[in-house]
Amino acid sequence: MRNKTPYRLVIADDHKMFLDGLISILSQRSDYEIVYTADSGMTLKKYLDINTKEKIDLAILDINMPELDGVALNKYIKKEYPSIKTLIVSMSAETQKIYELTTQEVNGYIPKNAKKEELLLAIETILKGTNYFSSSIKEAYTRSIFEKKEEVAITLSKREKEILELIAKEYTTQEIAEALFLSKYTIEGYRKSLISKLEVKNVVGLAKYAIKLGLVK
Repeated sequence: MRNKTPYRLVIADDHKMFLDGLISILSQRSDYEIVYTADSGMTLKKYLDINTKEKIDLAILDINMPELDGVALNKYIKKEYPSIKTLIVSMSAETQKIYELTTQEVNGYIPKNAKKEELLLAIETILKGTNYFSSSIKEAYTRSIFEKKEEVAITLSKREKEILELIAKEYTTQEIAEALFLSKYTIEGYRKSLISKLEVKNVVGLAKYAIKLGLVK
């Protein structure tokens, strides 16, 4: 059970009016302590790198910031400081950026025009261990998945789709080679290429992607 110590928050946003409003809202809560605010992603990155021993519970980030944007900053935080949870608060709803953020394990995303109550709900939900995405962001994320699916489907050759389908059906490399009248080494080359192109880690990831693309029911 958590003690009475306030949650420690950092914020990065280059819009001073919004930043001041955010500080005003959070300062009224005794369970939150704003440790640091920055007007750019790079400034917050430098602060975290200098104060590595300082406990931070949540980083609230804008997307469009000078020097280092919120997408890159979220990726950096998740790699270097995985214990810090991240919440994006931005007017940007670009599907590609939303897709990137979700693959980088962002903990939440709400638009800047969200009501005060939703902002506080998002923060509370994330700090308690559950991700939070506003309905508009969920809709944009769904669109991003379809767009990504279409994009990948277009770039895959007929042969790559055939191999991806057989991998998903649990064929071995030798079995795929025999089925397509290719050498085992050629199939291994395709497999490595597909892992790289689809940005997955192994054949399990390839199988999941084949299902996403509708190659296997």
